[in-house]
Amino acid sequence: MENSEIKHIAIIMDGNRRWAKQNNIETSLGHKKGAEVLEEVAKYCNKIGLKYLTVYAFSTENWKRTKEEVGAIMKLLEIYLDRFLKTADLENIKLRILGDKEGVPENIRKKMLQMEERTKDNTGLKFNIAFNYGGRAEIVRATKIISKLVLDGKIEIDEIDEDMISDNLYTYGEEDPDLVIRTSGECRTSNFLPWQTTYSEFLFLNKYWPEFTTDDIDKAIEEYNNRHIRKGK
Repeated sequence: MENSEIKHIAIIMDGNRRWAKQNNIETSLGHKKGAEVLEEVAKYCNKIGLKYLTVYAFSTENWKRTKEEVGAIMKLLEIYLDRFLKTADLENIKLRILGDKEGVPENIRKKMLQMEERTKDNTGLKFNIAFNYGGRAEIVRATKIISKLVLDGKIEIDEIDEDMISDNLYTYGEEDPDLVIRTSGECRTSNFLPWQTTYSEFLFLNKYWPEFTTDDIDKAIEEYNNRHIRKGK
């Protein structure tokens, strides 16, 4: 499907565990299916010419889950990072990790950095994975960076504006999401991109993430294009 207006879709991928429970399978298999869906969706978004895709994969709060589940998610991420490193040049996708890389295991952190370096010159879809990410923590981080500039005498307080804050977020240099999709029927943002989604449209779907398809991307774009978008005007 051709998309004429929308440039950036963000997705809160929710429902892997509930989908697994509904289908009487292990939670790890729910996350595996979710990862496969994400790979298919990212490739499709690249194919139709979407400029940005940002997904919420693992929040700072997700560390509270069981050791077994967190371990399975980390292993799955490592597998898919390896796969992406092998296929990135074929897909021409540029990948960026949003979040605190220092908080993830060293072997995965190294692969994240390798992947970002490997794909930095790719000109296709800009694919952001929010991993070990929290929206409020992101704003606190930006505030500390700017405060240090003030303390060092590099800027004056009066120079601080919205653009400066945006330039110190993980998404620096990127356009804000036009549309945020959340699966699983939940109707909240869960600390996802609070600064960037101020004027975003929202679409809440009553299906689990492993049930999501590329047809849902087409329908979401159609829904967005049929809305009267104001963005504060």
